[in-house]
Amino acid sequence: MKHNKVGSVMTMDVVRVVYGTPFKEVARLLADHRISGLPVVDEDDRVIGVVSETDLMAHQAATPDPYEPSRRFRFAVLTPAARRRAAKATARTAGQLMSTPPVTMHADDTIIEAARTMAQRHVERLPVLDEEDRLVGIITRRDLLQIFLRPDAEIRDEVIDEVLVRALWLAPSSIDVSVTEGVVTLAGQLERKSETAIAASMIRQIDGVVAVVDKLTWRLDDARLRSDEQALHGVADDWLRKL
Repeated sequence: MKHNKVGSVMTMDVVRVVYGTPFKEVARLLADHRISGLPVVDEDDRVIGVVSETDLMAHQAATPDPYEPSRRFRFAVLTPAARRRAAKATARTAGQLMSTPPVTMHADDTIIEAARTMAQRHVERLPVLDEEDRLVGIITRRDLLQIFLRPDAEIRDEVIDEVLVRALWLAPSSIDVSVTEGVVTLAGQLERKSETAIAASMIRQIDGVVAVVDKLTWRLDDARLRSDEQALHGVADDWLRKL
C-alpha cells in the first residue's frame, strides 16, 4: 500500500535553537510561537536533542526554594534520574536543558510510522530529517490528523485501484464500495473466503480509513485447504501469508 509520507504533511519552517541558546530565549520562542517543544541543532543542522516545556518546568521544579529548610544528604541524589534533575536545575542553555537522544523521523517515512512512534515514545512532535540526517521539518500530532481529512471519494478510488484491481485482480465494478466519513463498506461476492480477509486487511491500511464494514460473501471456503492447494496470485500472495 502507498501511504502518505511524513514530508507531505510536515511543517518546513522549523523554529530551532542551538546548544548555547539561553534559557530565557528558549522560553520566549516557545511562548511566541505557541509550541510545546523545538529541536536543538549543531552547526551542520543535525538534531542533537529536543527541548520542551516539560524540560523548562523540570528546571523550575528542581530549583531550590531559598526559603525552604535545607534537607539532609540522601544517597538518592546519586541516582542517574536525580543527577539529571539536578542538572536541569542549573541549566542555562538549550543544550543543558534538552532531552537526548532525540526521537526523529525521515521525510520519506510514512505517516503511519510517525503516528506509531509518537504513541510509543509519548511525544507530541518529531523533528524530520532528510537523507543526510539534516533537519528539514517538524511533524506534530495535529499534522497527523490531516490523513483523516481525506475526501471519501479519494479513499474510494484508492480502495478500488489499489486493492480490488491491483491486488485482487478484480474488475472495478465487481464489488460495491461505499465510503462515508472514512468508513468503508464492501458488498458483493468474491471467489474465495481468503480474498475477503485480504481485502479488509489491506483497506484498513489505507490512509484516512476509519473502519471497514465487511459485507462480502464468497463461493469457496478455502480456509481449510492445505497451502499447496491454494491458488494464490498477484500481490494477494504476500498479504495472505501475513494474516
